[in-house]
Amino acid sequence: MSEKLKRRIGLGLLTAYGVGVMVGAGIYVLVGAVADQAGIWSPLAFAIAGLIAAPTALSYSEFSTRIPEAAGEAAYVAKGFNIPLIALIVGLAIVMAGTVSAAAVLRGGVGYLTSVLDVPSTWAIIVVGAALTIVAILGVLESLALAAVFTVAELAGLALVVWAGFGAEASPNFTVPEMPVWPGVGAAAVLAFFAFIGFEDIVNMAEEVENPTRTMPRAILLSLLITSVIYALVSFAAIRAVPLEELAASDRPLVLVWQARHDTGADLFALIAVVAALNGVLAQIVMASRVLFGLGKRYVFLRPFYHAHSRFGTPVLATGLLGAIVIFAAANLPIASLAEATSTLLLSVFVLVNLALIAVKRAQPQAPFRVPMAVPVVGVILAGAALIVSIAGLL
Repeated sequence: MSEKLKRRIGLGLLTAYGVGVMVGAGIYVLVGAVADQAGIWSPLAFAIAGLIAAPTALSYSEFSTRIPEAAGEAAYVAKGFNIPLIALIVGLAIVMAGTVSAAAVLRGGVGYLTSVLDVPSTWAIIVVGAALTIVAILGVLESLALAAVFTVAELAGLALVVWAGFGAEASPNFTVPEMPVWPGVGAAAVLAFFAFIGFEDIVNMAEEVENPTRTMPRAILLSLLITSVIYALVSFAAIRAVPLEELAASDRPLVLVWQARHDTGADLFALIAVVAALNGVLAQIVMASRVLFGLGKRYVFLRPFYHAHSRFGTPVLATGLLGAIVIFAAANLPIASLAEATSTLLLSVFVLVNLALIAVKRAQPQAPFRVPMAVPVVGVILAGAALIVSIAGLL
């Protein structure tokens, strides 16, 4: 066994990984749930979610060049606060968030799959989850190459959604709206934030990236920009083509958008949605296992996870354990609860990461990639406000 991961990832694959995990994580599953809360203002909810994520993404970009480690957020918080316990809690929170996110997406993807194939959902979750875990074990290049193929398929599917939604007859709900009901839009934005999960995963691949100080910031910002544009178009197409009540009630909302214009092809589109889900699950398992690997370097009781397979160059023990947890959670917990829990965990981490960057910038202003001090300050304010809304929704 080795204690080093292999550097095999360039800008293209890393950006595709970020876009793939964000798109796979949310838009195929959450459009209906966001519409249920925000109604005709769903695109605004997605825009607000992107704005919440943007300053934190910039903070991550600077940190990724200062500390290019697989432990990601745990290493950042350790540097900023110099309190090992806080860093450990943050690292474990990221592992949990990635695992819960993968479970939510796996469950949502199987919902699309069982609409096409007559198979028991529990067995589908087990088989698909196990297969993706094996791919994640076999190698990071293999995992990200497969994820890149998945990303092409899911982006093609979303392009078809936009085309169908803009070409279909407008829904009766699609009228000039009154002023938004801000509590609903705010709650929807926190839920939509789940769809932007992914840019923070990129930093946890740092030990496998070629020239990380140059590649990491570019991949993070490109991923967020590309995904924001996609979400704006897809959410607008969805509320334009499908009555809000139907959109909110569906467990495969984007199929409804397709069917608004086409009588055939729904099964093919559902399979594209399955591919999107597979991408999100694979990316989250890969990310969470790297965080656990990085934590093993820092904490003695987690040391068994600080090993990479001599042939595959991947953290096999961490990957296998997290894959098993993903399968169990996907089989037993509902999507909405999983998404809300993930968003709350990540917003808490984002507040701490932005605070840590403020402390680090004050002590050490120079960095390979720098953002203005106002960026992490705004990041704290936006993530903190969203966290308050998220916690209020859970109570």
